[in-house]
Amino acid sequence: MKKKNRIISTLLCVCLLLCTIAFPTQALSKVGSRGAEVTNIQTRLKDWGYYTGSIDGIYGTQTREAVKYFQRKNGLTADGIAGSATLTKIGLATGTAASTGTNGYSSSDYNLLARLISAESRGEPYSGQVAVGAVVLNRIQHPSFPDTISGVIYQNGAFTCVTDGQFSQAVSDSAYRAARDALNGLDPCGGAIYYFNPNTATSAWIWSRPLIKVIGEHRFCS
Repeated sequence: MKKKNRIISTLLCVCLLLCTIAFPTQALSKVGSRGAEVTNIQTRLKDWGYYTGSIDGIYGTQTREAVKYFQRKNGLTADGIAGSATLTKIGLATGTAASTGTNGYSSSDYNLLARLISAESRGEPYSGQVAVGAVVLNRIQHPSFPDTISGVIYQNGAFTCVTDGQFSQAVSDSAYRAARDALNGLDPCGGAIYYFNPNTATSAWIWSRPLIKVIGEHRFCS
């Protein structure tokens, strides 16, 4: 009987080991976690206004509450644990099949989008910079616009920065982060395909577009 129990116990251990190999658990960050992933989570949530603590790479209660806040605002289960769904929404790669951080877009697309964001939203809050990038990507999905990043950006008359010299200026570090976040699906503007600064806009037509959200000095419209 004891021998039989040992055999059963051994078989169960083997089964559990095989299941672990075949179906590895998804790494996640939660209270008590430390390291680069936690630092990245804190950095992004702080950029977006969800986190106000220090960026120390330690997943404490303040980080957990910031994650819960982010989850509630983005339709996720607010458990305070940065699992795969939350990390993906934040724009951090998860798993072995994850993208390089730009959701399959080329480095050329990434750099081009960052350059536009920097030129169009220099001085805007970080969420406003991401929103400008999101507008470009929303246009790609809209039948009225070209279906590539370069096509949208270089479309005649689409962005004044392309022709007024701002497009050739140095790209800010925050614009690179904003481009990556936009490419990974973050959309603070709620699907907008237009934006404008009411203090400088000269087109009467743009005021006719339905307002979705105001971020910083920009009005984002459908």
